[in-house]
Amino acid sequence: MCPNSEDFARTVGMLADLGLYSQTIGADQHFVAAVGPSLAASLPEPPPGLFPPGYDPTDGPQYPGQE
Repeated sequence: MCPNSEDFARTVGMLADLGLYSQTIGADQHFVAAVGPSLAASLPEPPPGLFPPGYDPTDGPQYPGQE
């Protein structure tokens, strides 16, 4: 696995773990609120081949509040 793929997989795994932790009794929601967005922002570019050819993540339905 190339380094970018490893970084992506590791970061997604940490986000999943944080999501599970946030649902446990006694979870520190301030920690989750502080770490979650930072962790998501640190995601590297997805590895090649993760999405199908021609996939455009900005192409989709307009949701309320979107311009």
